[in-house]
Amino acid sequence: MTDFQTLSADFREDVGKGASRRLRHAGRVPAVIYGGDKDPVALTLEHREVWHAAENEAFFSSILEIRAGDGRTQQVVIRDMQRHPFKPMIMHVDFMRISEKEELRISLPLHFVGEEQSPAGKEAGVVIQHQLTDLEISALPKDLPEYIEVDLSSLEPGSAIMLADLTVPEGVTLLALTEDEDSNVMVANAVHISESQGTGAAAAAEAEAEAAEAVAEEAPEADAEDAAEEDGDAEDKE
Repeated sequence: MTDFQTLSADFREDVGKGASRRLRHAGRVPAVIYGGDKDPVALTLEHREVWHAAENEAFFSSILEIRAGDGRTQQVVIRDMQRHPFKPMIMHVDFMRISEKEELRISLPLHFVGEEQSPAGKEAGVVIQHQLTDLEISALPKDLPEYIEVDLSSLEPGSAIMLADLTVPEGVTLLALTEDEDSNVMVANAVHISESQGTGAAAAAEAEAEAAEAVAEEAPEADAEDAAEEDGDAEDKE
């Protein structure tokens, strides 16, 4: 990744709740940059610029460049953004410095593609569910993608896309995927629904519950059949 979104900033010496409140009233956003081998630096950003940038999901998973009034720049990623509980206002932003030689951990959004072209997407009575919306990855800044693509074009009705099925760019590691079998979680799946269940998420959840119940009911029957076969074998030997 070589293109950086740039945010203009000013250094600030006045810190504390009172100072932050005055900055917000003036249309500024208090912020801090930390990390690396340098001390934290307090900044202010123009609220309108940050608000507009934050409307794009890539803003939270991309490398940003903070440019101060004296011309100094710093490459960062967002670590936290605090919003007002009900007003359209950004209260505070935490940035973390990055180094070109150090891998960084960051959550990336998942982009699902090929859903309508998939066998599951074309079949009536099938709902495709997205079980995850983002994933934490590790990568050097130069290898950092804006998102992870999930290809659903081959998804069959009743099947699923697992974490191990994802293809990620070179240099990117999915931190959730380990040698533990339980780490290979479901990313998306396609479930059948009946007409009585209707459509939408509630219908898909009901279909999943019925499928799980059916599996649970089949297990005792299978055990009973196995036991009957064992008894039969024992009687034959007698």
